[in-house]
Amino acid sequence: MRKTMWKAAVAGGVAVVFTGAAAVPAGAAEGGVSFSRVSVNGGKPIVIGVKEEVTVQAAFRMTTTLKYDFGPTVFPYRGKPDGGDTLHSSVITSDCKVADKAKGICDFKEWLYIDPRDHDFGNEDAGTWRTAARVFLAGDAYDTDDKDLPLQVKRATRVTVNASPEPVVKGKTLTVTGLVTRANWDTHTYQGYGGRTVSLEFKAAGASSYAAVKKAMSSTSGALRTTVKATGPGTWRWTYYGNPTSGAKSSTGDYVAVR
Repeated sequence: MRKTMWKAAVAGGVAVVFTGAAAVPAGAAEGGVSFSRVSVNGGKPIVIGVKEEVTVQAAFRMTTTLKYDFGPTVFPYRGKPDGGDTLHSSVITSDCKVADKAKGICDFKEWLYIDPRDHDFGNEDAGTWRTAARVFLAGDAYDTDDKDLPLQVKRATRVTVNASPEPVVKGKTLTVTGLVTRANWDTHTYQGYGGRTVSLEFKAAGASSYAAVKKAMSSTSGALRTTVKATGPGTWRWTYYGNPTSGAKSSTGDYVAVR
């Protein structure tokens, strides 16, 4: 997590060393290392709830013939890659999968953990982060690269649904209600998410997918309510499509028989 202890581990405990190149001065930010093929969470937003630790998978390639003894890792940051805020509780990096020994090319997998229960994690952490890559070289030197890769970190949402009456007479009015809530990382609870435009969707009996029927806006408490005409049996749900700081979510379906 940002402003918290930073823990990292390399699977197997020992990094690969390709050559006997001399170490650079301690504490220096060093060149001679490049990172490529960086992917974090498959390019999808990182959506975080209020209690469960989230595991974010990453992959990258590192090229260097310098000695290194800790890392490498990729991680979200804000501000500056060195000295800014970072977003992780702990990081585990795989052993090197050698792609080209002569050129010092290794492929890595990574598991980055984010715990919303951390005391320093809050609602202000939602939004856009960027991605950096770092490796610690022999002699306490290091190399950090800004990969110019934006990451969206979002507060999880929840949506419920209830359609009534059940069953309903064909052509009669069906009332569909629900509730949309959003993770509050400051209080570690889900709270009503008001003023959200949410889509009511219907999947007819025998159909394989939902179709949008109409939209409704949640009340200040996050409540949803609308009415439709019952045209046939099927399943109703609400879908919230998210925004830059909040994740998308669909409710479970509520099947309604039509007489």
